[in-house]
Amino acid sequence: MGGRGRKLAATSRITGMADTSDAKKLTDRVAALVEAAKKAGADAADAVAVRGRSTGVSVRLGKVEATESSEAEDVSLRVFVGQRVASVSATAASDPRSLAERAVAMAKVSPEDPYQGLADPALLAKRTRDLDLFDATEVSADQLKEAALAAEAAALAVKGVTNSAGASAGAGLGGMVLATSHGFLGHYVGSRFSRSASVIAGEGTGMERDYEFSSRQHFADLDAPDDIGRKAGERAVRRLGARKAATGPVDVVFDPRVARGIAGHIAGAINGASVARKTSFLRDMMGKQVAASAITVTDEPLRPRGQASRPFDGEGVEGERLLMVEKGVLNHWFLSTSAARELGLITNGRGSRSGSSVSPSSTNLAIEPGERSPGDLIKSLKTGFYVTEVFGQGVDMVTGEYSRGASGFWIENGALAYPVAEVTIASNLKTMFLNMVAADDLDRNFGTAA
Repeated sequence: MGGRGRKLAATSRITGMADTSDAKKLTDRVAALVEAAKKAGADAADAVAVRGRSTGVSVRLGKVEATESSEAEDVSLRVFVGQRVASVSATAASDPRSLAERAVAMAKVSPEDPYQGLADPALLAKRTRDLDLFDATEVSADQLKEAALAAEAAALAVKGVTNSAGASAGAGLGGMVLATSHGFLGHYVGSRFSRSASVIAGEGTGMERDYEFSSRQHFADLDAPDDIGRKAGERAVRRLGARKAATGPVDVVFDPRVARGIAGHIAGAINGASVARKTSFLRDMMGKQVAASAITVTDEPLRPRGQASRPFDGEGVEGERLLMVEKGVLNHWFLSTSAARELGLITNGRGSRSGSSVSPSSTNLAIEPGERSPGDLIKSLKTGFYVTEVFGQGVDMVTGEYSRGASGFWIENGALAYPVAEVTIASNLKTMFLNMVAADDLDRNFGTAA
């Protein structure tokens, strides 16, 4: 579900909407909701059913701390009466007629919104593509426990690790069915498997914590528990003995974890809803240079096994691969139907469903790789800062001002010299984007990658 796949009940097979009977049941429910809305007086309507199952096991110091299982099945209905819109959400067992009548009554007393409405029928997906998002592998609670314990044990075995902050493993699915009064009817389901470990190195005031995790659509693609644990332990130990850094201007190299956050800031700045509200610092930059000429940013909703892939968006529109930023020039906003209409444009299939509302978002976003390795970037600096973690909320998307706490490693003479902490890095995203150099180590196993 748009990168937020839920997890699976402990010992059952991952079924849900992968089963024809389940898919038909939910399809019938959303179709009945749309039909009930039309009978209740709506000029147009769409309905969504979302289903998820999950289980997760967390351990600490060799013992199970928690085993959680959940299952949810919800529906939402959006109705349009003229230029008025209203939405309601409920459990899937709710009566379609009463839900529709309530939604229509709400719409009739709502203020007019000239930008709301269903997507143009000509833009709707003609078929639901198979993006290989579902893996029916059966995973038991015992298997999850064993994986979590193995990851923790591997982390604790790293010399210098002194304690565990816990390890976990999970499995699950999330799926969506969408029906519109324009005649669209589609559904898809995606699975999600995960493993993680977090450990502490050192003693007293010199303690440091770090983590490692793996999350994939297919079980066989997960990193091995031993590898996850070992990497978590090694990361924590490397941070021991951190110093403070000298104040002043410095070149910064971002670890992929942090680089993904920078890519996320790009996505936020080119979100059509933010542009329409004039809350983006790039709102007047369409067709202009917003990043270094070597930077290209792509968004690809139809990528097979992509963490954020979807065969159609929350309005039934099939998005295509877009060069959002090409050689530094801004080409597109992320657009849902309402955001597009407000900007005088056409949706590009980036409408994301959250309950009964739709807003634009990215899918599989990536700052495309450059030609230099991370090692080459580091070697090129006489002095610099390799950032492995940032924290705090000091990013102003209206002005682009950037100020965040950070930790990582100081670079001296082209090499990582020693760990540093309690650093504040400050700049402006406009300047950062225009001076950005992409490394060649892109990992596309994330919904936002850099």
